[in-house]
Amino acid sequence: MAELIVELYGRHIGTLSGTWRTFDFTATARAVEEYGIDSPLLSVVIPLTVIPTRSRKDRRQNFFRELLPEGRMLTRMAQDINVAEQDVIALLRAYGRDVAGALQIWDPEAPGEPKQPGLEPLTVHDVAEMLLNVQDNPLGNKPVGGKTSLAGVQDKIVLASTPDGWNRVIDGYPSTHILKPESGDHPTIIYDEEYGSRFARATGLAEFHTWIEVFETTPALVIERYDRSPDTPSGRIHQEDFNQALGAGGSRKYQRYGGRVSLARIAKVLSTTGNTESLERLLRMTVLSAAIGNLDMHAKNISLLHFQDGTMTLAPAYDIVPQSHLPNDGEMALAINHEYRHQSITRDHLIAEGHNWGLTNPRQLINDTLAIVLETAAKEAPHPAAHPGLTHDITRFTTNLLNNRAAGEPD
Repeated sequence: MAELIVELYGRHIGTLSGTWRTFDFTATARAVEEYGIDSPLLSVVIPLTVIPTRSRKDRRQNFFRELLPEGRMLTRMAQDINVAEQDVIALLRAYGRDVAGALQIWDPEAPGEPKQPGLEPLTVHDVAEMLLNVQDNPLGNKPVGGKTSLAGVQDKIVLASTPDGWNRVIDGYPSTHILKPESGDHPTIIYDEEYGSRFARATGLAEFHTWIEVFETTPALVIERYDRSPDTPSGRIHQEDFNQALGAGGSRKYQRYGGRVSLARIAKVLSTTGNTESLERLLRMTVLSAAIGNLDMHAKNISLLHFQDGTMTLAPAYDIVPQSHLPNDGEMALAINHEYRHQSITRDHLIAEGHNWGLTNPRQLINDTLAIVLETAAKEAPHPAAHPGLTHDITRFTTNLLNNRAAGEPD
């Protein structure tokens, strides 16, 4: 029976054991003693306890399953090691050394373990080739030594930046940046996302850097990972997304599919931490998404950060992409006061949502955020390769919301 070690912040906190159908997580007695019984250090849905409750096994399995990517990236990663896509244990054995957050998962019986993490220096040409052939080596994993997994559908690679340049990460070295190549289906999307990231920084919802960089003739969106830090023992900051926190899997990150996730349920988790500032930031993230037409603020794009001292906070805004111009159903991933249609959302919907969470003065937070978005749109021009109507759309949506009109009303 497979048994994988689960490390958090460089400490052995538990094991994953069993087959892909039966596997479960068990915390070590030492971790429970050190961090306290029912500590949420790993996850709000997997409190540390010596004897896990059987009724929560599906939530524990889902937490670890959600560390893996979706779609064709998962398919290729499974093919590369000749296992089924459903075999979470085998996939984490192969790719669990560098995942989202501060977890490292590995097999103590595997040859060469424990591994010595390292870097493989890359030339600009090397990076360009990886971006052009991202489907050959999903996430940039080297066939031997690549140990990285990262959730999501969009093609991407992960690398580490050092003063000497870009590097491929080997045997669990913490990657520092995500690089997304141009999409054949949506050629403006990486440029649209870069523009959206400026609004996240302007509103104080993110501090990490995002930019477009051209490798030889191959452009990419480069995103600094907010869950990496040289100041922690493992070079990582732990996080869990709200699919994990709410026990939702895969496409259930959208409220329409299964109804397990919603802004209200995310807000309830944040309320239990006693962190009002996180609740206020969640509202401002929701306002920002409505103002710029970011329809994809789903539960995997909203996360909790778990610090070593046991405290938690809402993670920075991530994957903030204006999308109303793309072919889609025009619906928000998470309804705002029961309204899914972006075109129909008003400031009253936003205010009601904030009041439902227990916020006492959501109107002021909403107005302030909208004012910053409008100001940013007036002074920040998108990349020349971005969708040409972005600034106009964002200005229209935001002005309508400030005037308590439906976001999509025409000028």
